[in-house]
Parts: sequence; C-alpha cells; structure tokens
Amino acid sequence: MSTATVTSKGQITIPAAVRVALGLDAGSRVEFVEIEKGQYAFVAATEAVQSLKGMLRKPDATVSVEQMNQVIEQHGAGQR
Repeated sequence: MSTATVTSKGQITIPAAVRVALGLDAGSRVEFVEIEKGQYAFVAATEAVQSLKGMLRKPDATVSVEQMNQVIEQHGAGQR
C-alpha cells in the first residue's frame, strides 16, 4: 500500500509507483471520484474530451425545442 502526507497547503506527493501505474507525468490531471461517504477513488483523467466523439449514435429523427418543451411539460407536470 502506498501512502502520502497532506501538507499544510492541502497538497500531496503521489508516490512514484502510483504515478507509473496510472501513467501520470508532470501536468497530468487526476479526478477524485466519491465512491461512498468518506471513500474516494483516485483516477487518472488522461482521456481528452474529444475521445468521446462517436460514443453515441445519431438520433433517427431530430426533435425541435418546442417538441422537447411539450414533452417536459406533459411528463414533468405529473411528477409534482
């Protein structure tokens, strides 16, 4: 298990073995994802947002803003 100490400025040094395992270099970004209250996962944020392109298929038909508002109005009113 690797450990790190939080400085008075709230900073930590990520142990070398963890940096290597996550593929982190100087300037890399990381995310802290809450798993449950008091537990977080430390995740390398190495993927660019552009890598998400193409994940979702294009819709079969376009929907206007008016149509969206109408559906929201119909379904949202019943939820109150």
